[in-house]
Amino acid sequence: MEDKNDILLKQLFADAAKQTIEDNGFTERVMMNLPETNMAESRVRTLSHLWTLFCVGVALIAFWLAKGWPIIESVYSGGKHMLINAIEVFLMTAPTTEININPWLVVLLLGFVLIFLPYQTYRKLSATL
Repeated sequence: MEDKNDILLKQLFADAAKQTIEDNGFTERVMMNLPETNMAESRVRTLSHLWTLFCVGVALIAFWLAKGWPIIESVYSGGKHMLINAIEVFLMTAPTTEININPWLVVLLLGFVLIFLPYQTYRKLSATL
């Protein structure tokens, strides 16, 4: 069952959608008085796109000549191993004498904070954009 406010809002917006505002040709006059695109601006834009394409090509060639993919893989693998080792050291040396902490609970909590929360935030932000 719909609320009385919802019904009033729907009726208000339905009436507003039917309403037309006469502008006496104002829109057409504004459009006719807008400056046309300048050839110099168009040329600058084209040169800018070509320069960007050239720079991307040079970067890709440099990446290929430097055998960049194994470098990226090794950095990723090293970072992953470093994170796993840091978690392992934390779990082995955590001061659990005063408070009982289950190490698996810490791992699950870290996984939640590092993986699930950013994923959910990304999903909600991409849905609103």
